[in-house]
Amino acid sequence: MNHPTEHHALSQRRPFPAALLDALKQQFAERVTTAQAVREHHGRDESPFDPQLPDAVVFARSTEEVQAIVGLCAEHDVPIIPYGNGSSLEGHLLAVQGGISIDLSEMNRVVSINAEDLTATVQPGISRKQLNEALKDTGLFFPIDPGADASIGGMSATRASGTNAVRYGSMRENVLALTVVTADGRVIRTGTRARKSSAGYDLTRLFVGSEGTLGVITEITVRLYPQPEAISAAVCAFPSMGDAVRAVIETIQMGVPIARVEFVDALAVRAINRHSNLSLREAPMLFFEFHGTESGVKEQAQTVQDIVAENRGEDFEWATRPEDRSRLWNARHSAYFAMLQLKPGCRAVTTDVCVPISRLAECVEETEKDLRGSYLPSPIVGHVGDGNFHVAMLLDPGKPEELEEAERINRRIVARALAMGGTCTGEHGVGLHKMGFMIDEHGADAIAVMRAIKQALDPKNLMNPGKIFAFEG
Repeated sequence: MNHPTEHHALSQRRPFPAALLDALKQQFAERVTTAQAVREHHGRDESPFDPQLPDAVVFARSTEEVQAIVGLCAEHDVPIIPYGNGSSLEGHLLAVQGGISIDLSEMNRVVSINAEDLTATVQPGISRKQLNEALKDTGLFFPIDPGADASIGGMSATRASGTNAVRYGSMRENVLALTVVTADGRVIRTGTRARKSSAGYDLTRLFVGSEGTLGVITEITVRLYPQPEAISAAVCAFPSMGDAVRAVIETIQMGVPIARVEFVDALAVRAINRHSNLSLREAPMLFFEFHGTESGVKEQAQTVQDIVAENRGEDFEWATRPEDRSRLWNARHSAYFAMLQLKPGCRAVTTDVCVPISRLAECVEETEKDLRGSYLPSPIVGHVGDGNFHVAMLLDPGKPEELEEAERINRRIVARALAMGGTCTGEHGVGLHKMGFMIDEHGADAIAVMRAIKQALDPKNLMNPGKIFAFEG
């Protein structure tokens, strides 16, 4: 299996013409900047890679402005990197060939809410929390919840998922239509607000998950859902990770329509307790959430309690008050930053595999064995309801041997997931970090088809170059 970062060294910065900067400044004035601090902010993410700064940053406010920026970059053969909230974990935002970072954070409006159709159309810079705040008086909500307060545009570009995916799906199922500026400056609209369509190629699905390599998303139409009548949450400890995961598998196979089920191992619980001032038992633990009617939630909860008891679960505790649920889930959402505090000054190499639910317990248990044989602190968390879990291998960025140890473990985890019929990335995307696994997962012929699509839509390789796969070869 190839080293996942092997193509990173092949990227070279392209010349940045002064004429392009002059043209951008003439049109966008103070919203174009080459300030070092701004470039540094836009040239890093939460990945373990060193910063790669764009040559300039432009703050766009409309589809028409994005179109103008892309047109100028195409005229001068300069790369374009769309930027949302900067929360990606795989190096998606790094300007490995230089170019222009288009900051979409000021495009953060709700364009329309169609409550009767259960849809909303938004600009890409709006965050999931901002969208749900705008929806609070409608009785509806947007359920995709990756933890970080990511932008809807970024979530679409990486085909994000999260804690609610076991019931509501991922961005793949919840994006109905897009407005996209293509590499040659055209504005296209994919999909409609209708719930289904058989009209032609599914361009919406092509751009969802394309990580900015095919175009810049400037509007997104998403599905909404009614706020559930009743919500209840619970936590439960287990003597082993295998017991916890088997309880999840049985819950899913029984058809219980659980909204969320999250796994944290003992080390992750320790980090969460310290960071969020909780006193959870430091043992493998599941976080549950149930949505539905009062009677439906009670029935779901009883079924899950029975399954948990059969799998040696202990200390089943309820959090029914909204403030208790919020505290619990805020603690889970802050787990990544809590885990970083286990090793001050560290960076994390994160895994993101997803396997068929029937193989999840085996995959997690074998991963646990790998981690016991390593000296790196490596807590595990996961959206195990859909077969997805994460290992955060904490390393000293000044010690290359620790990075190599993390990547060694990462390669073993990915190889195991692929052998089980899974994927190298369930929700974070490929970016730079997962590039070396793409042929192993898809095969050379499938990658050749992807490359042909990229060549057809972006022949100059201007859209977020150096990501997902090598443009040539």
